[in-house]
Amino acid sequence: MRTNPLLDAKSLGQHLWLDNLSRTLLREGALQKLVEEDGIDGVTSNPAIFQKALAESPYYRDDLDKLLAQPLSAEERYEALVIPDIRAACDVLRPVFESSAGDGGYVSLEVSPRLAHDEEATVLAARRLSRLVDRPNLLVKVPATPAGVLALERLTAEGLNVNATLMFSLAHEKAVSQAYIRGARRWLEAGGEPRRLKSVASIFMSRVDTLVDKRLEALGGDALALRGKSAGAVARRCYRHYLDAFHGEAFAGLARAGVRPQWPLWASTGTKNPDYSDVLYVEPLIGPETVNTMPDATLAAFRDHGHASPNIQQGMDEADELERRLSGLGIDLDEVGEELQTEGVRLFAEAFDKLLAPLAG
Repeated sequence: MRTNPLLDAKSLGQHLWLDNLSRTLLREGALQKLVEEDGIDGVTSNPAIFQKALAESPYYRDDLDKLLAQPLSAEERYEALVIPDIRAACDVLRPVFESSAGDGGYVSLEVSPRLAHDEEATVLAARRLSRLVDRPNLLVKVPATPAGVLALERLTAEGLNVNATLMFSLAHEKAVSQAYIRGARRWLEAGGEPRRLKSVASIFMSRVDTLVDKRLEALGGDALALRGKSAGAVARRCYRHYLDAFHGEAFAGLARAGVRPQWPLWASTGTKNPDYSDVLYVEPLIGPETVNTMPDATLAAFRDHGHASPNIQQGMDEADELERRLSGLGIDLDEVGEELQTEGVRLFAEAFDKLLAPLAG
């Protein structure tokens, strides 16, 4: 009898989160079912997800009509609609949070992408959202821009839990992990409770392959054989750095004090190229102390025909060789990451603007 691959992956030390949230999922019991039957132990959201939820779910209409009659800004109306959803999702996952002693059971809410390049405004927004949600299993999503990395350190030093998002490269992972370690040290020096801290580093997968493949196709010839491999290489190199950073001397004192490491989280795991496997960003990336956040279709595909094996540390040498070959072709994966982060901030800001448009009244 075939077992559930989602539960098999969890048994190998990977945490599986749902990259979706809406009142339909909450009120019709779908999220609760995923938690109970598939071991889903987290939820991520972003402006694009909420834009889709407000457009498609019937459960917002009454509240929206009431809010439109009040003298509020579009962003205030948005928060009044989505924060109850975040709280409800946190409550669904609260038993997981408690039974795992805070290792799992988290829900992520993103600060406005309009603030991506403003450290101070990001810090203020994260504090405010944390107060409004008022749940211990909230992760505030902060983009890993230079300003966002500085905000991450400050927020960690204050004891807030952060999901560093819009990461696309090893350079991003290094910057974010170092910021978390610095913030955690400051938190402990101020007398903070070490086990209170929780952070994940969200490294986006499919967009890396989409951009690199486009450049490889422009080159043609032997370069075409390298398509569809760049995101996996980035993930493996980030995971190796994670092990070095959080299981090495730099983090040893914090670990002894009880501070949790900042797990890598594989995001943007829906396969965009129909020629690739629909579990391309799931099967090869399974391993301990990692998170994979999947949209509904990817989660269903892995449940249906996925296979769980501890694959993340396999192919490290091949990942390094791919990076060298790409560099020889004039493709720098760190530069690719910078381009994708810039584009990601722009796309999230556009989604946020579209989300706010019908809320302007």
